[in-house]
Amino acid sequence: MNLSITVLLIILTAGISIYGFSKPEFLHRWMFIPYKIKNKGQWDRFITSGFIHKDYMHLLFNMFTFYFFGAVVEQVLAYRFGPILGGVVFVLFYILGIVISDIPTYLKNQDNSYYRALGASGGTSATVFASIIILPLSDICLFGIICLPGFILGGLFLIYSYFKGKNQDDAINHDAHLYGALFGIIFILIISPSSAITFFDQIKNYRPF
Repeated sequence: MNLSITVLLIILTAGISIYGFSKPEFLHRWMFIPYKIKNKGQWDRFITSGFIHKDYMHLLFNMFTFYFFGAVVEQVLAYRFGPILGGVVFVLFYILGIVISDIPTYLKNQDNSYYRALGASGGTSATVFASIIILPLSDICLFGIICLPGFILGGLFLIYSYFKGKNQDDAINHDAHLYGALFGIIFILIISPSSAITFFDQIKNYRPF
């Protein structure tokens, strides 16, 4: 049985994360710590932090989301570039989503020795929003209760992430969500500019009832 790259990335991330749950020193070395990146040159943290998670709930939420939306983006890239090159592009897209989403956080906290972050939220957010550009009318459900078309829920999520990132009143890296999302949108529009036309053609005909 051939496993999709989405599933392989989930297996890799789950394996590393679960290993890290019982290895505090390992988690600490892989965490996103801007202060250590700046002062010790540990640039690998931009990538490694995306493959570890705080706990099982954090891991499950990110990987569950990535599973459904990653399949859409992976298929589009395979169609656009072919199975092999498309797979390579998909992996690079995911890793870039993790890295680029953390750049604003790095710039904001590079002199804050107490700041820590971890998780695949940036890559997952990039994947979700790339998928929304491709299929804007597909429903996204929150906790299986509230279901809205992707372009509506995505817009609300961008607004929420922007203001929560400004407030910084919780332990969630909302900037990673926001900039990961923006990267996902820009990426899919660069490789497939016609997606913008298709996106607006679909939403202009949307009727809620």
